Amino acid sequence: MIALLLVSGHVAAVRISGRGDWLSWIESEQRVALYGTAAGVVSAIGGLSSIAISIYLSSNGERIRAARRHYQNELRRNWKALLVATAVICAGCLAAQGLDNKTDAHSARYLFEAVMSFALIRFLRMLWLLDNMMKINDRDQSDPPPQPTPRFDPGWRQRRRNRTA
Repeated sequence: MIALLLVSGHVAAVRISGRGDWLSWIESEQRVALYGTAAGVVSAIGGLSSIAISIYLSSNGERIRAARRHYQNELRRNWKALLVATAVICAGCLAAQGLDNKTDAHSARYLFEAVMSFALIRFLRMLWLLDNMMKINDRDQSDPPPQPTPRFDPGWRQRRRNRTA
């Protein structure tokens, strides 16, 4: 929604002022190359979400287990949304690549702006999620190992009283 609002505002500003359409300054062949390159970059960055997922799945600390237990549905929804967004963004870049021509009658450049705005928003969300999962994992990994529980001794209280008296 945010990406569409951003691009809608940009399209309205370009239509009203006749200025600011930065992609129209680039030749069609260069725009098409840009669209394809952007799809590749988004795919590579989208691979980072698989790193985050592997950190999440391989971690086994107390805090990570608690996060899984209490937020499993939210985490699953976030991971899936990030992976699906990568596919949607790449498809949008490739659609823009296919629709763009010398005159750009289909306004493929605005489609490209929309998917790149969406990519930026999803990338920020992925960074936030990855950072939080890594913080939890770091805390689990850096904590000292738990001390073993002392053996049960029913006479402990009596011996302690005798020492202090």
